[in-house]
Amino acid sequence: MESRTAVINDLNGELEIRTVAVPELLPGSVLIRVDAATLCGTDAHRWQGHLAAKDTPFVPGHETCGTIVDLNADAYSLLNEPLGVGDRIVSSYSHCGHCFYCRIARQTTLCEHNTMYGAWAPEKLMGGCADYHLFPPGASFVKVPDNVSSPLAASSACALRTVFHGYEQLGAIPSWESALILGAGPLGLYATAVARDRGAKRVFTIGAPAARLDVARAWGADDTLDLDRMKSVEDRVRWVRERTGGRGADFVMNCASSAAFIEALQMCRPGGRVVNIGVSGGPPLSLPAELLFRGISIKTIVMAEARHFYEAIDFLATRQDEFPFEKLLSNTFPLAGTTQALRGMADFREIKPVIVPSLN
Repeated sequence: MESRTAVINDLNGELEIRTVAVPELLPGSVLIRVDAATLCGTDAHRWQGHLAAKDTPFVPGHETCGTIVDLNADAYSLLNEPLGVGDRIVSSYSHCGHCFYCRIARQTTLCEHNTMYGAWAPEKLMGGCADYHLFPPGASFVKVPDNVSSPLAASSACALRTVFHGYEQLGAIPSWESALILGAGPLGLYATAVARDRGAKRVFTIGAPAARLDVARAWGADDTLDLDRMKSVEDRVRWVRERTGGRGADFVMNCASSAAFIEALQMCRPGGRVVNIGVSGGPPLSLPAELLFRGISIKTIVMAEARHFYEAIDFLATRQDEFPFEKLLSNTFPLAGTTQALRGMADFREIKPVIVPSLN
């Protein structure tokens, strides 16, 4: 059995469509036919060389929804449903299950033996931009209900599940709290929707370009600020404080970049909370000491636990009347169009491009 894969050989270069043999399945492995793989900003950053992959060549794509075509040994969903050929699933990253982080701390995202998708050699078949995707032993599976499309389910397997991890770390949201979301990519847009769903009194989103802010408003943002129209950090901080009684937002979700972390602290009220999700390359941050004297609680997020994948799929399945989720998805590409999709992500022309291998 063989699979076509979209292979990155050179950074910023054209992807090669390469055919590889499907590996033998180890006990506990599951093989899916890729129904849809959505691209993430991380994929674009890896392609551009901003983030390290293990080595080139590698296959992009760590947000994948597909249909089981083969499995080695019995497999079950997180709800203990038996899984078989023909079931549509998304998968968490695998972890070892026996280290300090897995057994004692119960923080499996910190497991030193995590197997992430989307940055592996083509012969491993663990990237979504391919006909088939192998989920290794130790992964956890969520069955996708019929009312959730494969592209939306794929998008949940990174951005939305990470957002749910962030809100878990944030804790309860009293009805009087204001939410500020930095970033209007998929992370920021999903964070906007969850803030609205969880009852924040006011929700503000800062990002760009304008088309993404249109989605933020459709998903519940009370007010938005276009970064392309307000370049000054001081002006942006003033914009937030004008809308929050002069104090700053009660909590800030930084879904933008590492550099925006300091801005998040400046926009948060004294005694508020900052959750940092967005991480990017760049120089070390220089933190003004006075920001450490404001009583702000800070949480940093590393990926997501298996339960957050379930929460993400459940959110998509049960909130379709409240949020027009399809607005997140931009253009659909065949496997041969993966380079074009990555360029669109890098240039901010795409919000969430979808790769559908069966279109070839």
